[in-house]
Amino acid sequence: MTEHYIKRILDARVYDVSIQSRLHDAPLLSNRLKNTVLLKREDEQPIFSFKCRGAFNKIFRLAQTRELAGVVAASAGNHAQGVALTASRLGLEAIIVMPVTTPPIKVDAVRSHGAQAILHGDDFDSALAHALAIGEERGFPFIHPFDDPDTIAGQGTIGMEICQQHPGQLDAIFVPVGGGGLAAGVSAYLKYLRPQVKVIGVEPVDAACMHDALQAGEPVELQQVGLFADGVAVRKAGQETFKVCKETLDHVILVSVDEMSSAIKDMFNETRTLVEPAGALAIAGMKKYVAANKIEKQTLIAISSGANINFDRLRHVAERADIGESREALYAVAIPEKPGSFLRFCDALGRRSITEFNYRVKGVNPEQTEAEVFVGVELPAGGQERCDLKSQLESEGYSVLDMSENDTAKLHVRHMIGGHASPGTQERLYRFRFPERPGALLGFLSSMGAKWNITLFHYRNHGAAYGRVLVAMQIPEDEEAAFSTFLQDLGYPYENETENPAYTRFLK
Repeated sequence: MTEHYIKRILDARVYDVSIQSRLHDAPLLSNRLKNTVLLKREDEQPIFSFKCRGAFNKIFRLAQTRELAGVVAASAGNHAQGVALTASRLGLEAIIVMPVTTPPIKVDAVRSHGAQAILHGDDFDSALAHALAIGEERGFPFIHPFDDPDTIAGQGTIGMEICQQHPGQLDAIFVPVGGGGLAAGVSAYLKYLRPQVKVIGVEPVDAACMHDALQAGEPVELQQVGLFADGVAVRKAGQETFKVCKETLDHVILVSVDEMSSAIKDMFNETRTLVEPAGALAIAGMKKYVAANKIEKQTLIAISSGANINFDRLRHVAERADIGESREALYAVAIPEKPGSFLRFCDALGRRSITEFNYRVKGVNPEQTEAEVFVGVELPAGGQERCDLKSQLESEGYSVLDMSENDTAKLHVRHMIGGHASPGTQERLYRFRFPERPGALLGFLSSMGAKWNITLFHYRNHGAAYGRVLVAMQIPEDEEAAFSTFLQDLGYPYENETENPAYTRFLK
């Protein structure tokens, strides 16, 4: 199979719409990680993504064998731009179906190339089904974003360029993985030409379709996918990409939203370029690999796959970046409720920068002995300092809860510190997630109606692909069954957070 793809990659037609992207030295990351780090800058392509390579190669090959009037595609954005640009260059009509959660910057870019962009469904798979129906109706061939040999070969030209640009020592290449087209193309070429080089895929922990497929021995469909890295939000790896990756991919690393956000910051510090979350996946995986395996003095390449990020999403990225690189800790700390306690606590923190400090007295009970503080602390030394500081505070008599990895604390509670429910209030706390689009919050509230008394409600638009709501409700015992039915019929992912310590310590 590998030799078959080498011929396809060498014969691929991509440079009509693509450039040979730079292999960029990354001195800041190199110094921090104690390895030689290079970045393959696919974010500098004309559509700010590598996807123009595979799209052009596929459509050009089709045009050589049949008469084409147009093409149809489904994409969360970057493949859509590649198809739109290719169709424009070849004088073809292009219809692109995109999930409604697609960042506007990608939708606008597709339309700027003269393609028709249709927004349909909340994820790639919904858009895919609609695109296939349109293609059958119009008689247009469907251009798959990853599961096609010609598309894989187009993406594989990145591996060919890397071998040409860096013939010296090379230990590992890190590749972002969605459906697997890029990983299949790059790993097929590298494993044939330089089999000693490790090719490591990187996926979000909540969109790990290739990771799960390799573990299961066949493509499996995920029940849900996270949308933070919309460019790789795929429920199921392709059959063809899986076959190639099973043979040629060494390993798949899973990373979190915080780790991707930290990698976006790394890329900005290194190049002054803002990449999208999927574009930062490889850097995030590389950092995790180096830390886990204590790698030093190796040569590592990370593929920066795209830079189509909505500006308003940067609010969410900035909030999570410092935690992602373990340079901020969030603690809940119980301090004595008496004069001088704040000063003593600040002395215990030393000269560290405080990123957040929230406090509200629980009440006016003269017998009250403790107050709860929610504090964010900057950690110049990184992750180990977080554990050391917690131990130090505990040794000085403080009760400390580390909430640096508590999503409810990071997304909601840190913005809501202000008091507890009145004594005797019986409430349940739930966290919901729904696709972020115009009217989404109104639709959520409408579906809830006025069935139960809401005692807490928090929503904050993070500029991400999905919205988050934290809701507390009073549910009478005789309405338990009706409430359970409501949760199922609502259709949104949810979590019961009633026992979450962030809630019980600050809000209950």
